[in-house]
Amino acid sequence: MPPSILIADDYEDNRELLRLILEAAGYHVREARNGRECVSMAQINVPDLFLIDLSMPVLDGWGALAELRADARTQSVPCIAVTAFSDPERTQRGRGEDFDAYITKPFKSKELLDTIVRLLEERAARL
Repeated sequence: MPPSILIADDYEDNRELLRLILEAAGYHVREARNGRECVSMAQINVPDLFLIDLSMPVLDGWGALAELRADARTQSVPCIAVTAFSDPERTQRGRGEDFDAYITKPFKSKELLDTIVRLLEERAARL
């Protein structure tokens, strides 16, 4: 079974673009419309990797990350922030939890896929 990736983004167009890129690369993709939905979906079926937008309604990306890191089932799953914020001061909160990688929108497909491959390989090496 191919690795599964859970996308959390409130914009349907962003989710669709990511889904098309990821499915073409052979990944199984699920989609959440906000951080709360992402956390709920992850509790039911833990993905191999998360792609999380930082600015979302209901529960933002930082809140979703904090909940995912606090849950033993999802705490070691790589999380990539996919964000329109290009300023590191705005993306990294410095509250102890941090994303494994940051991809700035608009992104290059190769950069995204290379980052995903690297993080999945690192996780596999730890298991």
